[in-house]
Amino acid sequence: MDPNPENFPILSYVISQINSNLPLFETKPATNSDSLKIDVEQPPLPSDDSSSYHMDGVLIDRMPYLKHPKVLASMTLAVSNVAEARTVLQTLGDRPHHEDVDTCRAKIADIDARLSKQLEEIVLAPRPEGVDRLQWRAQQAEKEKKFREAAEKEKHICKAVVQLDEMHEAYEKLLRDAEERLVKIYDSAATIDGQLDDSIPPAREEVCEEVVGILQQAPGKGLQRVELPERQLRFLPEAFGKLRGLVVLNLSTNQLEVIPDSIAGLENLVELNLSSNLLESLPDSIGLLLNLKVLDASGNKLESLPDSICHCRSLVELDASFNNLTYLPTNIGHELLNLRRLLVHLNKIRSLPTSICEMRSLSYLDVHFNELSGLPHSIGKLTNLEILNLSRNFSDLTELPDTIGDLTNLKEFDISNNQIHALPDTFGRLEKLTKLNLDQNPLVIPPMEVVSGGVEAVKEFMAKRWLDILLEEEQKSMLEQNNEESQTKWLKRSTSWLNNLVSVVSESVTGYLGEGERDPYLEQQL
Repeated sequence: MDPNPENFPILSYVISQINSNLPLFETKPATNSDSLKIDVEQPPLPSDDSSSYHMDGVLIDRMPYLKHPKVLASMTLAVSNVAEARTVLQTLGDRPHHEDVDTCRAKIADIDARLSKQLEEIVLAPRPEGVDRLQWRAQQAEKEKKFREAAEKEKHICKAVVQLDEMHEAYEKLLRDAEERLVKIYDSAATIDGQLDDSIPPAREEVCEEVVGILQQAPGKGLQRVELPERQLRFLPEAFGKLRGLVVLNLSTNQLEVIPDSIAGLENLVELNLSSNLLESLPDSIGLLLNLKVLDASGNKLESLPDSICHCRSLVELDASFNNLTYLPTNIGHELLNLRRLLVHLNKIRSLPTSICEMRSLSYLDVHFNELSGLPHSIGKLTNLEILNLSRNFSDLTELPDTIGDLTNLKEFDISNNQIHALPDTFGRLEKLTKLNLDQNPLVIPPMEVVSGGVEAVKEFMAKRWLDILLEEEQKSMLEQNNEESQTKWLKRSTSWLNNLVSVVSESVTGYLGEGERDPYLEQQL
């Protein structure tokens, strides 16, 4: 909920200074007579505190006017709305999972569709004979009211979930706007002092000429490969979509903010490199690239991947690392069944969609440095997975599901820098595991002396533990079975004894009454 220093460096710095260096700022509501008071908290430091100080030092070296009291005071006033929004969100709770939001949206749509049908039936219902027109309208209006109230009641919880998600989304936008305001404040201060440093070099004219030349020559040459890395490109012409024979397109390390929808025209494209640009989104039309096998969109500002990316069913490798992603498309696993490598590290993903467990071809999964609180329970379906990196999810990741033991082809596993206290009991089944990193976890099972012995020692300990659990369960099952057999034998003995007793009593009574006067009740078997 706090601004991330990597994404909002100035905002994060200003908030940290408010709390640590300036005593006039307090954490109470402001009044007219008080000094400026803002309810903000210093962003949490990473596990290595020195890295935070290093980031601040780099920022101050690049932007020395941040230390000026007037500049800092001006910036403090500009972030007051961030503090208010943050306080509200702290009260309401964490952002809901993307899958939950999708489910709620779908349920709301279903309820609305059903309500629409009910209202249509009310409108089309014929008025019975003998019923007054006004009375009929009143009855229909009452029915409509009841239907609407029932629908609203049913949608209440779902709407609350969606609204909470929208509030968190608005908060993210608020952080971005605040960062932009702080940049403008700093630029203004530097301009007044006459020392504004324009760190962005102007675009070179030859870049435009190179692109134009490619577009002009393409029809005659039938281009299959275009390499335009590090050209400081700010936009891509729509005409690029006409290069239908293109197989490889490299636009990495530029200043692109938008990819045109016309990219859908590259129907033969196999490899697309968009890494290290300024992209905040990918076009929905990217889903029409049905032959695309490799997509690199790392190092941008992507907040989400379009749902249409699920239609790129030929994808073998998808790299969306170093972005601002908070979730992955809900159905990504149901569609991208050929995907072998998925890299989404250094994002803000809180949970993986359950559909990811359907990626049976996946062999490499990297989700380190996110905000994962766990893995889908069915993660064990990824039986071809060989490398899994879950490191540096810090305080969010506290446990692993037992189905981890089903990843029988896993060779490398990194879960360092988390809060895992115990490995799953099934961990010993990972027989092919050769590389394991458990550093910086409060592990109790296995104990640290076993961990220090290396991956084979951990596997042996966990395998023995698993065997002991199985033996204990088997003994418990046998004990329960023996108890059932003992009870069955006792019941048989008791039944036999009672039958004998009835027989004796019957004979005695017969002797007493005579042969012709036997009681039919005593003739029955117990």
